[in-house]
Amino acid sequence: MSGSLVPQKPEIYMLQLGAKGRVVIPATLRKQLNLQEGDNLVIKLESDGSLRLVSLRSQIKKMRGILKSITSPCSLATELIQERHEEAQRE
Repeated sequence: MSGSLVPQKPEIYMLQLGAKGRVVIPATLRKQLNLQEGDNLVIKLESDGSLRLVSLRSQIKKMRGILKSITSPCSLATELIQERHEEAQRE
């Protein structure tokens, strides 16, 4: 998929609430967002009463990026090995 996922102008879709509260996401939108059958989605009720629907996969990817920027470049295993070497040298 090329380009940004954000459309240049707002796209409006009319959806109907079906049996058991089900909503069908239009195929063109599923394709644009690379949503597959079985994907987990997160729905958020915004303070203005609107709903925001995002894929769990995109949320995890976003969080990984945030966590990557705040974690140390050294792995925990490397730190543990270094500590053990330092302890061994002191003994």
